[in-house]
Amino acid sequence: MARAAARGLSVTRPHGDSASYDVGIEHNGRYLRVQVKSTSFQRNGSYTCNIISKTGVHYLPGKLDVFAVYLVPIDLWYIIPYAVAANNKSLNLTPYDGHKFAQYIEAWHLLRGDEGR
Repeated sequence: MARAAARGLSVTRPHGDSASYDVGIEHNGRYLRVQVKSTSFQRNGSYTCNIISKTGVHYLPGKLDVFAVYLVPIDLWYIIPYAVAANNKSLNLTPYDGHKFAQYIEAWHLLRGDEGR
């Protein structure tokens, strides 16, 4: 939440456990529902992060817009649209250029609605 706020985004948190997302991000009248995940599990330079609910269920379409995944040991964020990750139970994230999810490394611009960085 602090990283998003530092980038000029308005951050809200739903009250209680009633929402299907962790954080709301508002910028210029656009509101996105963000599910925050983190991982420390690394093998051979690739970090694995589960993107299913605590009960092992996929997040449903229309209930969130973005996954924000934090790689704890290297202090790195991935901002991944729901549509890109939705059919996966977990993501293997390898933080280098050319990797499948490389375009989403620190992609805070996606939360602002900017096309470019």
